[in-house]
Amino acid sequence: MSSTSIDVPSTDDVVGLLRAQHGQIRDLFDLVMGSSGPERRESFTHLVRLLAVHETAEEEIVHPVARRKLPGGQGMIDDRLAEEREAKELLAELDGMDPEDPQFLPKLDKLRVAVLSHARAEERYEFDRLGDQFSDAQRKGLAAAVRAAEAAAPTHPHPGTESATKNMLVGPAAAIADRVRDIIRNPDKH
Repeated sequence: MSSTSIDVPSTDDVVGLLRAQHGQIRDLFDLVMGSSGPERRESFTHLVRLLAVHETAEEEIVHPVARRKLPGGQGMIDDRLAEEREAKELLAELDGMDPEDPQFLPKLDKLRVAVLSHARAEERYEFDRLGDQFSDAQRKGLAAAVRAAEAAAPTHPHPGTESATKNMLVGPAAAIADRVRDIIRNPDKH
């Protein structure tokens, strides 16, 4: 498993794409929690990257559309962004820890519960409604935009950048810094 690539599900529908990534995230949590040593470290690196690029794309593309176009979108997205900030803070803490630290797995489990609860809320309150409100062509366009955002997204969490504007301002510099840090940490993987 390469820590530099995200296996993007082959779907042209933004709802299917995001749900498939949620499934990948669930699987990676299980893999990290059920492994040790180098396998845990590599799996966690992949999880961090997937969470970082996935959340950035949602914050830049999906949430602003849902905020503007869905009934009750403002409050719904405010709730999701608060959850994302909390998860990013915990993920940033874990990202700086040794995966073999005795506190790592309990903190990872806390993150897992928060992220999976957040994903369920997105799927139920946001994604299902996007699927109902937007045409196939619109969902296809959103999927392409999500993929483009993920390709340029930071690869580590940056708490405090949960809005599209902040992601656009901070994201490019953070993405470059993150990708350089990834190369320095794992030169054989790049």
